[in-house]
Amino acid sequence: MSLFKNIFSSKKKETLDKGLEKTKSSFFSKMTKAVAGKSKVDDDVLDNLEEVLVSSDVGVTTTLKIIDRIEARVAKDKYVGTNELNTILREEIAGLLSETHVGEAVDFAIPDDKKPYVIMVVGVNGVGKTTTIGKLAHQFKEQGFKVVLGAADTFRAAAIDQLQVWADRVDIPIVKQSMGSDPASVAFDTLSSAVTQNADVVIIDTAGRLHNKVNLMNELSKIKRVMQKVVEETPHDVLLVLDGSTGQNAFEQAKQFTKATEVTSLAVTKLDGTAKGGVVIGISDQFQIPVKYIGVGEGIEDLQVFNKHEFVDSFFKMENE
Repeated sequence: MSLFKNIFSSKKKETLDKGLEKTKSSFFSKMTKAVAGKSKVDDDVLDNLEEVLVSSDVGVTTTLKIIDRIEARVAKDKYVGTNELNTILREEIAGLLSETHVGEAVDFAIPDDKKPYVIMVVGVNGVGKTTTIGKLAHQFKEQGFKVVLGAADTFRAAAIDQLQVWADRVDIPIVKQSMGSDPASVAFDTLSSAVTQNADVVIIDTAGRLHNKVNLMNELSKIKRVMQKVVEETPHDVLLVLDGSTGQNAFEQAKQFTKATEVTSLAVTKLDGTAKGGVVIGISDQFQIPVKYIGVGEGIEDLQVFNKHEFVDSFFKMENE
């Protein structure tokens, strides 16, 4: 199957708008205070705007880049009214994100030449990792792909049970062993089963312990080596799941996991329940790793492919638009 075109349905856009409502409401209320009594964007407004962006979890590094871009715009245009600030912010942040990594995901699709396409999912406990796997499996199945799940987080019985619940819910086969089993053994069995079943996609769950990075690194490396005995050059994607509601903590987790293993894509979850959605802008800018998916609701369809332009549009959408 070839890559699908990214057709952002109005229903998905509405879900995205709604999912970012808390973030947007918090941001605009701060913005209103930042420009109160000012008609022109000056140094005071820019200082206030810097504070707004940092407190919205965009991150210091990305915030400074945005401020630099707006300063350059103000210098070029000579006079910029505060009523134009929202439009300028939207344009400059979209421009900044467009300059980062290329090749963002366009849909829940896989390359033609990799079968089975193997995704290893990493992330600490509690970030929505299992839920993301379940929703991702559902989306791939909806696209007509045959999916197999592997429960390689064998350190918690709850992790195996939760993945089984999702496998039952979306009616997808799961390979699992008892708690305490060797995670690499589960991964090996999962890939062997997937090859036998002629599956298109394999999604492997892994344990999310960060307190001992060396152990985590060794474990993930072992899982990779064992999987490569079944299918060469796997995993094709190492997907790190981050909880957007933790704000700056998500940055820290991203740093730690990218040191422990080679992360190739990101999913940011729980954006609907937080005012910290700005973290997606910072993470998308600072890590040269594409944000592939975002979670903007609890429904099974509410895991969306991340589209920078749609995200920025929803983030800065005014009530009358």
